[in-house]
Amino acid sequence: MNCRFCNSKLEHTFVDLVSTPASNSFLKKEELNEPESYFPLKVFVCNNCFLVQIDEYKKSDAIFNDEYVYFSSYSTSWLAHSKQYVEMMTTRFGLSESSQVIEIASNDGYLLQYFKEKQIPVLGIEPTANTAAIAEQKGIKSIIDFFGVRLATKLKNEGVTADVLLGNNVLAHVPDINDFVGGMGVILSPKGIITMEFPHLLQLITHKQFDTIYHEHFSYLSLQTVIKIFTAHGLTIFDVEEIPTHGGSLRIFAKNEADERPITENVRKVLNKEKAAGLDNINSYKDFQGKVNKIKNDITRFLIDANEQGKKVVGYGAAAKGNTLLNFAGIKSDLLEFVVDANPAKQGKYLPGTHIPVLAENDLKNAKPDYVLILPWNIKNEITAQLSYIKEWGGEFVVAIPQIEML
Repeated sequence: MNCRFCNSKLEHTFVDLVSTPASNSFLKKEELNEPESYFPLKVFVCNNCFLVQIDEYKKSDAIFNDEYVYFSSYSTSWLAHSKQYVEMMTTRFGLSESSQVIEIASNDGYLLQYFKEKQIPVLGIEPTANTAAIAEQKGIKSIIDFFGVRLATKLKNEGVTADVLLGNNVLAHVPDINDFVGGMGVILSPKGIITMEFPHLLQLITHKQFDTIYHEHFSYLSLQTVIKIFTAHGLTIFDVEEIPTHGGSLRIFAKNEADERPITENVRKVLNKEKAAGLDNINSYKDFQGKVNKIKNDITRFLIDANEQGKKVVGYGAAAKGNTLLNFAGIKSDLLEFVVDANPAKQGKYLPGTHIPVLAENDLKNAKPDYVLILPWNIKNEITAQLSYIKEWGGEFVVAIPQIEML
């Protein structure tokens, strides 16, 4: 297997989470007795460009299909984050009715709706038809397709270029990262700005966020590696922000290399942080497996102890990261009775691999569990506020990452 960016031979394993089903392939009741597809979840690190990556075991068009159940608009904190971004971009770059904003992986229009409110022209590019249909209902024109050089060239030939080209949590999701970044270079207007947000590899390693690894995430990105990829396609990263989303992400700002906009001090600061953590040294990637195994053992031990004491434990948030944790630890419904999720598209289904049922919040109120295990720990504050009533019956919140903790 070769590196998806620089094509060097991949010889170093970063972490092996064994085989799991694709994290968003929820099951209907009638599918529970059918065979289920498992794919290796083994992550490599390139010793040339330090891109951390999994192989494309499950094709992206099989993941991002009409059964895709992730709708961005179900998280209030994510909507607030998106609105804030729109305000910042509009002010900082003087966007107006004559600007063209294009979002790659625009999902259900969760972000573009705020540009639209400001009368700024928007276009969404989204491969999953069911989420794009929701965006269209909001009046957001959406192209149902995967983004890359082919689509970018087609749009440019039709006279469409981007003054702002954005993508949140998509750069990590593309198997052919060269085609994807190459396409951005094609469609960007001469003075256009690209912003991309992605979970920061530095945070994943520091806070042991191994559950953010799943088949949809083909790449795990550091700034040093993203700069190499963008530079190879004629794009320059001129600014970066460290943001709290998804357990710690980067928002990069990129431009055409011919654009004379200065590079900010922020870029050097983040690169220095990565260097201090050893992200430019292959040996720094070698002890991650041991840390991950300890978390697996600790959460399993906690659930077994609770079970033996006659305590009831349920999960909250049927998130992809939860599926990675539960499958790696081999946790089933004997230890975690059910998982609650706010998204009706997930309710009544079963988690892939573990077959734990996904129920509505009312079921949690009726069950009155002793513990609620928060699986999407990145929005634990939102969840603990929303479910604060569990304290009425003595319920407690638990998270497993970066270590077992009662909240």
